[in-house]
Amino acid sequence: IAGMLAAMFLAGCASGPSIYVNADPAANFSGYRTYNFMNPLGTDRPGYSSVLSEYLRTAASRELEARGYQKSDNPDLLVNFNVQTKEKIQSTSMPSGPAYGGYYGYRSGYYGTWGGYETQVTQYTEGTLTVDVVDAARKQLAWDGTAVGRVREDARKNLQPAVDKVMAQIFTTFPSRLPPAP
Repeated sequence: IAGMLAAMFLAGCASGPSIYVNADPAANFSGYRTYNFMNPLGTDRPGYSSVLSEYLRTAASRELEARGYQKSDNPDLLVNFNVQTKEKIQSTSMPSGPAYGGYYGYRSGYYGTWGGYETQVTQYTEGTLTVDVVDAARKQLAWDGTAVGRVREDARKNLQPAVDKVMAQIFTTFPSRLPPAP
């Protein structure tokens, strides 16, 4: 269940998750043509493949094939997924009371008196989804993309579209095998 939650932060966030990408400078992406998935995936459970793993596989296949890679039983690249969630607390102090407003937004009048402060505490779940792409021959990480963001409740009802959306965001900088569009 925690694995599913981590993917849910994707759809509900107006600005979207933060995306981080790293590539091995020694990786020869012009030589890679095929891919497949690690077995088991980091998102699988002992003895079975999770629903989240299936959604991630489908979305990653779509992104890789759109870039000219072919799925193969003898792949150049192996893809793996890792998901992590952690509970976080955010506190925000804001001016309150009758002195709120004015020139600086926290004083009344031009240089009026200081108002009181109100602290708001919010608990939320932060999710991290990482896609690892490994050079199968060298057994070396060639590329990884990570999305970090808040888990949104509204995405629970639409997990697959949320996964599709974040996977597209993660793969925006993945090297393409296709020639550039004219």
